[in-house]
Order: sequence, then C-alpha cells, then structure tokens
Amino acid sequence: MSTLKDKIILVTGSSRGIGAEIARQLAAAGAKVIVNYAGGKDAAQQVVNGIKQQGGDAIALQADVSKSNEVKALFDAAIAHYGRIDVLVNNAGIMITKLIKDTSDEDFSRQFDINVRGTFNTMREAATRLANNGSVINFSTSVNRIMLPAYATYVATKAAVEQLTRVFSKEVGARGINVNSVSPGPTDTELFTNGKSEELIARLASLSAFNRIGEPHDIARVVVFLASDDAKWINAQNIGVNGGMA
Repeated sequence: MSTLKDKIILVTGSSRGIGAEIARQLAAAGAKVIVNYAGGKDAAQQVVNGIKQQGGDAIALQADVSKSNEVKALFDAAIAHYGRIDVLVNNAGIMITKLIKDTSDEDFSRQFDINVRGTFNTMREAATRLANNGSVINFSTSVNRIMLPAYATYVATKAAVEQLTRVFSKEVGARGINVNSVSPGPTDTELFTNGKSEELIARLASLSAFNRIGEPHDIARVVVFLASDDAKWINAQNIGVNGGMA
C-alpha cells in the first residue's frame, strides 16, 4: 500500500502507544515519518528502527510540544532533513483522572500545557510552514460525549482542541490544508489502562457495541486515511473512533 507515497508526516508523541502505531502505519503506507518524543528517546528510536527494518523511512526528533521554542526547533530540524512537512498529526497528550475537588493547580496546568498549548504551538508553526495542500489531524476524545467523573479537566482540554481545529481549518483553507480531529474511545494503551482495575476496563469495554476497548491500530487506520488525498474534502470535522461507545 502506498497511498501516502512521498508524504512527509510529523507525529507528535509517537514513541509509544497510539502514536507509535500511527507512525508505523503511516510509514507502511509510504510516508516518511518524523517520530517526535519528549523524553522517551530509546522508545522513539525503536519505532524508527522498526520502520526502517520494514523498508520505510523515519527519523526521531525530541521536542516538548508545550514549549514554543522547542516546537520551532522541531519544525526546523524536520524541514532541514526532509525539505518540507506535508502532514501534522497532533497525538501528544496526557490524561490525569481526578475529581475536580482533588485536582491540583499543577494537574490542571500540566494537562492544558501539553494537550492544548502543545496543539496550539504546532498549529502555529504549521500555519506558515506546513506545505500547501497538506493536512492537520488533531486528537480529541470520545469521553467528551459522556459524563465520566474524574475526567473533567481532561475533557476540557480536548474540547478546546476541537474548537482550535474548527477555527484553524478556516484560517489555512486557502492554502488547501484540511484540518480535522479524531476522538478515540477507551484504547488499550498504557495512558488509558494505567491505574485502572480489570473490572473498570471491562465496564468501559461494555459501552462499545463490540464489547471491547479499542486497539491502537483501530485509531491509526483512521489517521492514515485522513492523511491521504482521499480525505481532502473532509474538513473541520471531529471523527469518533470508538466502536459505538458514544
């Protein structure tokens, strides 16, 4: 499959979990991939090595997306290596689950810094530095569609991402860039399963029409499609990828 042949794609937070699977599937579809990581250098390099072993092309670049100077340097390094960036996938994010009464100032700020400011920082660079006719794919969450206690701050950050997505689509549309977001449901990653009992995971799985939680490849396949030219007429949309959970 080469639906993304010669596309240069930057995936933030792609050293593990959904991001790593996205990077692998994008490469398998013919893209050249920038695997971004904040602190997991070895894990990011393993993703790159795996892509290269399959005949793909990828590099690993460090940047904390919450810091604008590091995001600028990330774009500088990616463009210096590949000549341009065609697609931006804003996968980097964190999830802290606490009741509002138990959420500290640090918890609140950390989630907004990475989930919202991080997306904002990369889109601000993409506004002038993403190639014409490119694509931006942001990450929201299907938890926005239900009312789960302890997720309030997290869903607030993702609601902000959805609004940034919609407005940004109008700001860059003249350059042929389409901008969408995807909303995974519960997915079998360390980010989601950490701290959850088997009983809770089973209860959340039962919300899906298929009585299971998602797998990273379920999400990655949708991102591959949105990164392709076949999806160019899809714009300013939020796409639920949750097995019918919500």
